[in-house]
Amino acid sequence: MSQSRSFMEQSCHAIFDSIEEGVFTVDLNWRITSFNRAAEKITGVPKMEALGRPCLEVFSTDICQNNCAIRKALKENRPVFNLPVYMNRSDSQRIPIAVNATILRDDTGRMIGGVETFRDLSHLSELQRSFQAPRVFEKMVSKNNRMLEIFSTLKRVADSDCIVLIEGATGTGKELLARAVHKHSPQKNGPFVPVNCGALPDTLVESELFGYKAGAFTDAKMDKPGRFARAQNGTIFLDEIGDIPHSLQVRLLRVLEDGSYEPLGSVRPAKTNARVVVASHRKLDRLVGEGKFREDLFFRVNVIKLTLPTLSERKEDIPILAKHFIERFGRKKKKRILGFTQEAMAALVRYDWPGNVRELENAIEHAFVLCQDEKVGLLHLPDTVLADIHVAIGNAPETLKEIEKQAILRALQRNNWKKLVTARELGINKNTLRRKIVRYGLAAQKQGRSHDKTSRENAKQEANRSGAAGRISV
Repeated sequence: MSQSRSFMEQSCHAIFDSIEEGVFTVDLNWRITSFNRAAEKITGVPKMEALGRPCLEVFSTDICQNNCAIRKALKENRPVFNLPVYMNRSDSQRIPIAVNATILRDDTGRMIGGVETFRDLSHLSELQRSFQAPRVFEKMVSKNNRMLEIFSTLKRVADSDCIVLIEGATGTGKELLARAVHKHSPQKNGPFVPVNCGALPDTLVESELFGYKAGAFTDAKMDKPGRFARAQNGTIFLDEIGDIPHSLQVRLLRVLEDGSYEPLGSVRPAKTNARVVVASHRKLDRLVGEGKFREDLFFRVNVIKLTLPTLSERKEDIPILAKHFIERFGRKKKKRILGFTQEAMAALVRYDWPGNVRELENAIEHAFVLCQDEKVGLLHLPDTVLADIHVAIGNAPETLKEIEKQAILRALQRNNWKKLVTARELGINKNTLRRKIVRYGLAAQKQGRSHDKTSRENAKQEANRSGAAGRISV
């Protein structure tokens, strides 16, 4: 029996020392009773020096004095998970760590101390900041991977003289992106001339783009330069290019080919050197297939294409965009609002924002005007946001944890429960995703889905057998 116990103790010590995370235990007097090899490595304190000493002398963090993790676990009788803090090593180096703490009990369940585990985040801190911290580019702010890819390539795109096609739903920021292209281009000192082709009547598109000469038609009393002339040495932005009449697309193609055009009533061609950026909320290749957009014009504008995601595809940006807008309105109106209540932020994240960033900006302005408190609450949000998530003002709203659970579940379902692909889509580590699946009990959802699928397949096979039997009997 003693040999068996000795073997078990040795095995436990071997496991204890093989763990990559630092682990130490304390008694009820806060003195360290065990200290593994990873704890030695991370703190820089040898095990023999740590044992018997108060944990505060060995494990010195920002929270040890006032918010000790083990003390909190003992007081609240529940574990503490993934608490990010900074620790001062024995060599005075300050490093980021993540701390977990729980109660240590004996065989009878009596509380005899606490156990704390911690992992060094030094090698991850820079990488985490690059992924987690929002990046501001011109007037755009995001931490979404697709947006960050656009930001990273935009300067190279702007340096070229290629035509840029920006696709994205209404309100995603196509004009902001076009202005960023202009600002970083060689034409940045010239004018930026936007044209919303979808807002112009068909009869005015030609004169607006190319201008006209005096006498070209009845009311043409004098020459009027078009948008291409006004964009000389600068950039012209043709928004909603898919709405240009088919009859004018040939003339536009000529301008894009050789930079020449003829104002209405002119007998001489004019030249433009304006950089051209075009945009559309509809897929131009689909318009080509429907015969509404010339194929040769499509090939001419589809040189470099930037596709902006909808706000529902970059929901991780909603909190930082909301904060950005509330701060901007605060500076403009000289009014101080500190942020959002948890319920209000949950409602903002839950809503799908069909109007995208523009709709979010309008909603935040609406809330900013109505809010007289330190934080924006549910009462200050537009009815459309509240109605869409079925939140009555008197009822408790959906929590951020529930929103995260549903977002992870939907991503898993989209990716056929492939964890690596899902983790990449969500921008989190695969191990983090695995822990959240366990925490939210999502594995049961998968099992239920598999059971339903198997039942459907069995029913289908049974129906096929019955049908075959029926055909044989006939």
